[in-house]
Amino acid sequence: MQIPVTAVILALAAALLVTPLVRKWAFKCGALDRPEQRKVHNRVMPRMGGLAIYISFFTAVLLTREITLQVAGLLAGGFLIVLLGIFDDTRGVSPWVKLAGQAAAACAVIPFGLKVQFLTSPFSNELLTLGVLSIPVTVIWIVAVINAVNLVDGLDGLAGGTSCIAALTLAAVIWIEISLNGGATRGQWDAIALALILAAAILGFLRYNFYPAKIFLGDSGSMYLGFSVAVLAVMGLAKSATFISVIIPVVILGIPFLDTTLAIARRYYGHRPIFQADKGHLHHRLIEMGLSHRRAVLCLYGVNIVLALSAIIMTLITPKQAAVFLVVLSTTVLVLVNKTGIISAGGRHTGYLAESEKQQRSS
Repeated sequence: MQIPVTAVILALAAALLVTPLVRKWAFKCGALDRPEQRKVHNRVMPRMGGLAIYISFFTAVLLTREITLQVAGLLAGGFLIVLLGIFDDTRGVSPWVKLAGQAAAACAVIPFGLKVQFLTSPFSNELLTLGVLSIPVTVIWIVAVINAVNLVDGLDGLAGGTSCIAALTLAAVIWIEISLNGGATRGQWDAIALALILAAAILGFLRYNFYPAKIFLGDSGSMYLGFSVAVLAVMGLAKSATFISVIIPVVILGIPFLDTTLAIARRYYGHRPIFQADKGHLHHRLIEMGLSHRRAVLCLYGVNIVLALSAIIMTLITPKQAAVFLVVLSTTVLVLVNKTGIISAGGRHTGYLAESEKQQRSS
């Protein structure tokens, strides 16, 4: 395979040029993020950055790549999720409507051949053909990744950088899978190229989104990045008949998935609605511990890179070795994350206490 140098450069250049234009339009159409208690910024900020990334990615793919059925599915589904995000960034939608829209975008890619067709046992690599269950499994996977990336979008450049690392890692892992197993499908080669193009578009956007940000991703951006990474994982790894191929995307997105799981548990045990936002996320805890905005983001970048390298290592070793490695890695990450107090705090997290104390003072 030839690295799509022209497409990568085009995506990067397009993002650098388009993002300032989208920023101006966000001010005009009211796609603005205003300061409030749970947010870390203190001034009105334009959002809708997902539109800039999508335009850059779409332009590079359209001008340089053959539009196969699966590529068309990725572009079409991406358009739907960006459209939903723009509506949310400008007018706001309820969590349930947003969830329904995410599921609709996930369903939209299935007719294009983008679905998880089987799972494997971690010990025998015995195939479990999903049959009709492939549709709900695919939808759940895509929606889960969308919301995982959406939840980590709390600091300048965090969700974008995390997604960029994930895209680059996916490209590397798929290439290694092809090199080791041979018999690559067209979808796998496309997934590598598209992941590199997506990473380039994100890098161009990060020029304006890294701290101090000039524009936010908005839901249009965080949902689009989650959607794209999830679909690329299906495109590149869903046909690999190993347990490791199934678990690799979860390792790559370890921090978003862990943060999402802890957020759900925190809100459940704190008797709060699952969809209610708070300041109990991992990035908030790092800032509470004294890290600056920039250092907190760089710290999480570092963790994401370690997980990315771990995913690559797991691809190179035997399945049994990878299973042991996964247990050790998971335990280490949980121990380190618990050092922030995010696990032990549970429902008593300061994000909730601050709100309850405010209510008590007002009464």
